Amino acid sequence: MDSINISSDIGIEQRIITLIEPTLTDMGFELVRVALLGKQAPTLQIMVDRADGSLINIEDCEQISHALSALLDIHDPLEGAWNLEVSSAGIDRPLVRPKDWNRFAGHLARVEMMIPIGGRRRFSGIALGSDEENARLRLDDGDEVVLPLAEIRKAKLVLTDALIDACRHMNPSALSDEDEQISGSGRRKENHFKKTDKTHRSKTH
Repeated sequence: MDSINISSDIGIEQRIITLIEPTLTDMGFELVRVALLGKQAPTLQIMVDRADGSLINIEDCEQISHALSALLDIHDPLEGAWNLEVSSAGIDRPLVRPKDWNRFAGHLARVEMMIPIGGRRRFSGIALGSDEENARLRLDDGDEVVLPLAEIRKAKLVLTDALIDACRHMNPSALSDEDEQISGSGRRKENHFKKTDKTHRSKTH
């Protein structure tokens, strides 16, 4: 599976990936990342792209949230109260999978490692792509560094004019929505549909 997870709840996240990924694929979307954040009423963060790699919009988020909420309620992978958050990967997106590194090769990225590489944990430079095991980054001084994907704590693109222009060519209509997301809480839940600064509650269990 192409998704990579880096939290203490990797086992739970992997089960959730196995559960939801076929549904997302059938709907024409691609799973980018699953992360379980927090301990008390944790947030299950699901980051999604369209299958063609373009950014999803708020209507897509609503559709995905409805479908995944129903699926997660049936299979009940989490104990207690929890929150569901579905969002686009965004422009300054995380680099999670090898395909993310390859798709955005040539753009500026920042990386934090779980273990030191050459005596340091943090790197900034131009993404040069990735194979199944290692990503490559060209640093400001021109040196190249090889970063094992399994040891990356987090990696993210840096918002630049070049990146905005590239994303505009990928999907012009989604740029105005890229910061929007839809959230809901699971188990005895209320779903919250967020559009700009207005919140509408519905579907209380």
